[in-house]
Amino acid sequence: MSDRTNLPEFSVSEISAALKRTVEDAFPFVRVRGEISGLKFHSSGHVYFDLKDEKCVINAVIWKGAVRALKVKPQAGLEVVCTGRVSTYGGSSRYQLIVEQVELAGLGALMAMLEERKKRLAAEGLFDPTRKKKLPFLPEVIGVVTSPTGAVIRDIMHRLSDRFPRRVLLWPVAVQGDRAAGEIAAAIRGFSAFPRDGLPRPDVLIVARGGGSIEDLMAFNEEDVVRAVAECPIPLISAVGHETDTTLIDFVSDVRAPTPTAAAEMAVPVRSELLSQTMDLERRLVRCSSVQMDRRRETLRHLARVLPRADQLFAAPRQRFDSAAERLTNALRRNLEVHTRAFVEASALLRPAGLRNRIAQGAERAKALEMRLDRCHRTRLSEAGRRLQGLVRVLDSVSYRAVLARGFALVRGDDGRVKRAAAAIATGESMTLTFADGAVPVVAGENAAPPKPAKPRPAPKKAQGNQGDLF
Repeated sequence: MSDRTNLPEFSVSEISAALKRTVEDAFPFVRVRGEISGLKFHSSGHVYFDLKDEKCVINAVIWKGAVRALKVKPQAGLEVVCTGRVSTYGGSSRYQLIVEQVELAGLGALMAMLEERKKRLAAEGLFDPTRKKKLPFLPEVIGVVTSPTGAVIRDIMHRLSDRFPRRVLLWPVAVQGDRAAGEIAAAIRGFSAFPRDGLPRPDVLIVARGGGSIEDLMAFNEEDVVRAVAECPIPLISAVGHETDTTLIDFVSDVRAPTPTAAAEMAVPVRSELLSQTMDLERRLVRCSSVQMDRRRETLRHLARVLPRADQLFAAPRQRFDSAAERLTNALRRNLEVHTRAFVEASALLRPAGLRNRIAQGAERAKALEMRLDRCHRTRLSEAGRRLQGLVRVLDSVSYRAVLARGFALVRGDDGRVKRAAAAIATGESMTLTFADGAVPVVAGENAAPPKPAKPRPAPKKAQGNQGDLF
């Protein structure tokens, strides 16, 4: 008992740190094989998951900086080999694997991953046959995406030279390795962005490489490359590997060629065959034209035999023309006689004596109408004058000046407003009394000084024979 009390005492942090050093020193670099489960992509950029087998589970984490460098992206249910170091996490008293690289655990896992990716891309419609474009019959420019040092580009150039020489633009890329997928996708998108810098845009693209293992062809199975092919507006031929090799871009490309040489054959026709076909068509056209001309010449000879002679063909129309000409002459003669008689009768009516009589009658009628118009005008003016006089008398009868003439006065203040009640007048207020013969200024109040008499204003004259002043 006393021996235990002499043991050194550790804090929780100290014992946790000691365990961490022990574990990291014992397992500085390990490769662990297992199945991914509980996968979680954190918003911080880190990836957390469990690596398990039939019996045990170990926590694993991939820091944000290592995620971008992964060759294989983690997927739930995928069997992988993780490379990293074992460490501990004191916050929850557990050990974990700090993963730096992820690899597929064997060919089966790789094929399973490719199959899952193929189904997912197919569900998006990237492999739909209706999206595929037709290859041009004879492209002017052919773009090739492949390695500049391999035999593939030489095979393509040699085959194009044999069949139909065309202008070729090569975009050199790596066809395997870590940077292959990015370069291939960038090349496809770069060709799609032409023209620039004076380079013509290709009419067809060929993406090619030679044969190899499934690991060697993985760059052509990457999702970024597949999407670049799907987005490409230029018709594209995939020629990756040998005839038995299949990659994901074969499903999304417009045409799949079994070999790069076959891709060159699909891109252009055979020039000698085209020349032969053209010459054959020319011979057939000349022969058909000659036969048609002979047939039409023979038909014309047969028709010429059954046609009537010219004098027989035009005899009846000539006779009808003569008869019509005779009838036209007689009709013109009769028409001229009728118009002549009408002209003579009209000229008889235009004699000077008759015209003078018509003019005299018109003058008398105009004078009579003028007299009637004058009488009517005077009558209308007289009636209007009488009606105006009546209105003037009515206006005088309702005018306030008639009231003033009977001894009343109109009271106005300094502002000119009419005072209608005694309560509205204040003591000392200046006012104006308007009588029938003029206006007088006054001041309201008992002791106010008498104001100076205002100059009388003459009364308005009554209207005599005219409207006059209505107010």
